[in-house]
Amino acid sequence: MDIAIVGASGYAGGDLIRLLLTHKEANIVCATSRKLAGTPVTKDHIHLKNLIDIEYTNPDVNDIDADFAFLAVPHTAAMQYAGQLKERGIKTVDFSADYRLPLDVYEKTYGVTHTAYFKAPYGLPELHREEIAKADFVANPGCFPTGATLAAAPMAKFAETIIYDSKSGVSGAGDSVSETTHYPNVDENINPYKITVHRHVPEMRQEMAFLGSSASVYFTPHLLPAIRGIITTAHILLKEPMTKEEVAAAYEEFYKDEHFVRLQHAKLGGVRGSNFCDINWELEADGRRLVAVSAIDNLVKGAAGQAIQNMNIMCGFDESEGIRMPGMFP
Repeated sequence: MDIAIVGASGYAGGDLIRLLLTHKEANIVCATSRKLAGTPVTKDHIHLKNLIDIEYTNPDVNDIDADFAFLAVPHTAAMQYAGQLKERGIKTVDFSADYRLPLDVYEKTYGVTHTAYFKAPYGLPELHREEIAKADFVANPGCFPTGATLAAAPMAKFAETIIYDSKSGVSGAGDSVSETTHYPNVDENINPYKITVHRHVPEMRQEMAFLGSSASVYFTPHLLPAIRGIITTAHILLKEPMTKEEVAAAYEEFYKDEHFVRLQHAKLGGVRGSNFCDINWELEADGRRLVAVSAIDNLVKGAAGQAIQNMNIMCGFDESEGIRMPGMFP
């Protein structure tokens, strides 16, 4: 299957190539970059040397010739491609926020007018697998909502309030140079940011509502002195006290058939480079507060790996094809 990657020069695009090179059905025929057009993909993705031999191009959307496309571009950029790819029958997974939310919520959250809106399934397979399987266009979730939602999902209908606290590696900020990600400002430091106004909150609330939850949902992210990974602590205040046995049964039942969710001690070293989400939990002695912790690689389960998982479901492939690898520990 011929694949085009629009916006292949970033960290997520590079990880997408890395993973697709192990996919037995994937043949990357197009990797686009406006600023690097005409240069080898391996000029900036040096880890891919001797594994792929194509150059970046910058084609018009109508000149993209592929069976499947990934839009690894920021919000507002994806909407310039999405509609035309859909009309041409090219199945697509979009990494941006452009199609994750209802139109009014998107425009309020991102402060822009959407010029090419249509509804698309939210690409969290553990919750929306049936919708994804029928779709020709899927909105890949944000990295923070992925880890947060999976941590709390089994408790959604029991929760009164959910407070997510996430720590993320700097690769989540992309490859652009900034004061925020400058080494002296990151190393030996943990920086909370967008403390009450992060744009991923609507996704988190949307998915809890999808699960039938009326819980209030709050979120604060922190920048961690690490390259990859997100560790999320979900403080789940319960409507009624629960026992450890009830909580264990809820998590085990919810994830019993999910290959990429593992109920074990969550730490970044266990998932780095992989598509797994590891989750563990502890219950307060009074049974009213559950603390669930999840760990994901923000570039894999939080971006490229989950996008391939969605592609596999959309195309009828084995769901783990191309993403069947362990984390890099230590």
